[in-house]
Amino acid sequence: MSQLWSPMLANDPEAFVMFVFPWGQKDTPLERFTGPRAWQREVLREIARHIRTNKAPDAVLQALRTAIASGRGIGKSALVSWLILWMLSTKIGSSVVVSANSENQLRKVTWGELTKWATMSINAHWWEPSATNLAPAAWITELVERDLKKGTRYWGAEGKLWSEENPDAYAGVHNHDGMMVIFDEASGIPDSIWSVAAGFFTEPVLHRYWLAFSNPRRPSGYFYECFNGKRDFWTTRSIDSRSVEGTDRAIYDQIIAEHGEDSPQARVEVYGQFPSTGDDQFIGPHLADQAAKRPKYKDPSAPIVIGIDPARGGADSTVIVARQGRDIVEIRRYKGDDTMTVVGHVIEAIDEFKPALVVIDEGGLGYGILDRLTEQRYKVRGVNFGWKSKNPVMWGNKRAELWGAMREWLRTGSIPEDRQLKSDLTGPKTKPDSSGRMFLESKKDMKSRGLASPDAADALAVTFAFPVAHREHVERPRTVTMRDRSMASSGWMGS
Repeated sequence: MSQLWSPMLANDPEAFVMFVFPWGQKDTPLERFTGPRAWQREVLREIARHIRTNKAPDAVLQALRTAIASGRGIGKSALVSWLILWMLSTKIGSSVVVSANSENQLRKVTWGELTKWATMSINAHWWEPSATNLAPAAWITELVERDLKKGTRYWGAEGKLWSEENPDAYAGVHNHDGMMVIFDEASGIPDSIWSVAAGFFTEPVLHRYWLAFSNPRRPSGYFYECFNGKRDFWTTRSIDSRSVEGTDRAIYDQIIAEHGEDSPQARVEVYGQFPSTGDDQFIGPHLADQAAKRPKYKDPSAPIVIGIDPARGGADSTVIVARQGRDIVEIRRYKGDDTMTVVGHVIEAIDEFKPALVVIDEGGLGYGILDRLTEQRYKVRGVNFGWKSKNPVMWGNKRAELWGAMREWLRTGSIPEDRQLKSDLTGPKTKPDSSGRMFLESKKDMKSRGLASPDAADALAVTFAFPVAHREHVERPRTVTMRDRSMASSGWMGS
């Protein structure tokens, strides 16, 4: 028993998994297996690195948040089982909370897999599994309480059900011995439950782990935002089932052949990618993905237009986007700057890119920036997203119209591989009114859903506010006249 509590196994879940299960042993269920798959090892090693970082001198204790989107059949439930057993076996007194998208998934799949692996483990006699609980046996709780003087009331794994109508009931304990929360098929767990679950990690405890696994079935919701608007707070990984050893490639090829290469079924079940678009997404992820994969056109005769979306304060960023025809040349982000500092950033961009036009969202702080640049005789124009559109039958306001032009441009345009830009482009929902006119979801509404303000996308959108004439960079050959020849022969044209 003391071996399981050794620092080597306690701080290295991969070593634990190799130690406690009968890999390669004859007449066991693992007789033909030598250990975890490569992607499973990567996750286990990531946890070990996190522990080392948390244990460094003067380290500020951080919780590990990991979200993994994948196709089907890669071994998610097995990894979930190993993590639960590692946590409970090596952090005596710790708590694990496991939830799934449905009670059936939790009871039959998640807990069925956990029971299978617990039975195979070297310390199987420690545990008493039930339908949705894995509790330590009476003999070991007595031993821990007597010899280690440690309480065992919260030691164990609980399969926790949830109610979207009463999310506060999901709240649970804070455990200084360690806390792990696992969401299985997390794409189906509502946002309100995620928000409550964050409360499990408010104590500065060394061992705090929140892991979410799912087929990426919905291009919206908290799990989707782990890869997009909330990406700064999560370590994410997307796994194509075809890249995982030990899976049946023919099954995945059949799904692709039956439904199509870019079908929702292929993206979710095979590629481990979110569906191309939600019912109410204004710009689908597939448009952004295709534009990011498209090589730059590099057309020197296309005019350069600079778009600016000034920060409104808080977590928002001032973004400057330089676009040349069908290419984004550069994206620059600044946070926390005052008006005059932003003016300086814009002037630097103008001096560098020599744009044909600079356009700024003049709402809020933008008007002061616009006024100062105009005063200094820079060619800058303002646009207000609240203006009427040129086509009021189709677009409810200028912002929706400009985003519509940007969406059309994305069909042939080239953008950089920039995850924040993609998140900004695909974040807003459509908001049609009773007349069918199209509006775009407001930044306030997006923030209420936990999404970041789409600053970079707004900066790109304003570059479509005004037409800009094409320019010619190649000089036409000058016609040489008789007078030129005369001046040249007399030395007037120099050498």
